[in-house]
Amino acid sequence: MSLFLERGFDTTTIEEIAERAEVSKRSFFDYFPSKEEVVFAWQDGFADHLMAAIASRPADEPAVKAVQHGLVSALVSAADERAMALGELIRRTPALKARDQLKYAKLEVKLTEALKARSRSDEERLRMRLLAAVVMGALRAGGEIWNEPPPGTSLETFAHQFFGDFWKALADFGNEGQGR
Repeated sequence: MSLFLERGFDTTTIEEIAERAEVSKRSFFDYFPSKEEVVFAWQDGFADHLMAAIASRPADEPAVKAVQHGLVSALVSAADERAMALGELIRRTPALKARDQLKYAKLEVKLTEALKARSRSDEERLRMRLLAAVVMGALRAGGEIWNEPPPGTSLETFAHQFFGDFWKALADFGNEGQGR
C-alpha cells in the first residue's frame, strides 16, 4: 500500500510491490491476481467487521437501528489516516474508481446475510434484502458526500446525521408512494 501512496497506482509495478514485500513475483500472484486486488484486500476485513458489528447488536433492536449502529461502528473503526489516503488514491485513479464499485455489491451480500440472520420469517427476510440494498445506495452517496465533509465534523457525527436524513427521506418516499 505504501508504494501506491508514495508513487501512485499507475506508476507502481508488480515487481516493485514484490520487492518491497520481499517475495518473488510468482509468490505475489499466489496471493493477488492483480495489483488492483492489493488495493482492495482490506474490503473483506471491513465486511467481516460490519457483519460482526451487526451480529453484536441486541436481538430485539429494530433492524434499521442495528444497521445504522453497526455500519457507523465499522466505518469509524476503519477510518484511519491510511484508509483516508487510500480512498483518495481510489478517487483519483480511474481503474480503481471503477473497481471500487464492486465493493458495494459485495457489502450488500454480506449485509443481507447479517440481516437475514436476525430475521424470523420469510417475509421479514425479503424486507432485510431490500433494506440491505437501499443502505448500500446510501453508503455510496454518503461516501461521496464525505469526500468534502463539513469543517469540524467527525465521521461518526456525519454518519449518524446522514442516516437520520436517509431514514426520513425513505419515509417521505414511502408516503409519496402510498399517495399520502
